[in-house]
Amino acid sequence: MTTAIDSLAASINPTTSPSATPSTSTKNDAASADRFLKLLVAQMKNQDPLNPMDNAQITSQMAQINTVQGIEKLNTTMLAMTSGMGQMQALQGAALVGRDVLVAGSRLVANSEGALQGGFELDAPADAVRVEILSGAGALLDSVAMGAETAGRHGFTWAPRDADSGAAAASFRVVAKIGSASVAATTLMRDRVDAVSTGSEGLTLELRMSGSVPYSDIKAFN
Repeated sequence: MTTAIDSLAASINPTTSPSATPSTSTKNDAASADRFLKLLVAQMKNQDPLNPMDNAQITSQMAQINTVQGIEKLNTTMLAMTSGMGQMQALQGAALVGRDVLVAGSRLVANSEGALQGGFELDAPADAVRVEILSGAGALLDSVAMGAETAGRHGFTWAPRDADSGAAAASFRVVAKIGSASVAATTLMRDRVDAVSTGSEGLTLELRMSGSVPYSDIKAFN
């Protein structure tokens, strides 16, 4: 025999709309409780006299309806918290506009003195690290010997030997080895935050050179 709680579960939509207001949620809860009581009364009236419901069954079904209502209220609370956190994140992101950040990339960026800078992150220690400066066409212009470096993040500065090579330099790559084995390296570059936006995937930064970058991809802030 179908129980009241089975019928109730089929009649209740457990998903709460993100746009639902507290008054709407309260009305839905009241309607659900009213349906439950009507179903329970109907079940008790039509129960088998030879096999009546005992107190444990009634208590169990009442506990289940309370659980359903509790889950609905929890969903509403969590949606409100998520919305609040999104707004707070957007406000924090707005404060980043105009600031420099460190992201994955291989462009060389000039500092205030005209020297070109970049960075890299090593997955493991290396006993020989070399930064190669490349032209826009990919030709090798120069190299910077970094020597031995530990695992983690490092930076470098390259001063062009003449104006022509400085103007031609566009990017760099990192060659790292320990003995004869290569060590994985991620190139890093400085970029500027021009705008921020929020969406279903969270906060996104609009960077001047790199375009749209998720907040989680930012390595550091300057």
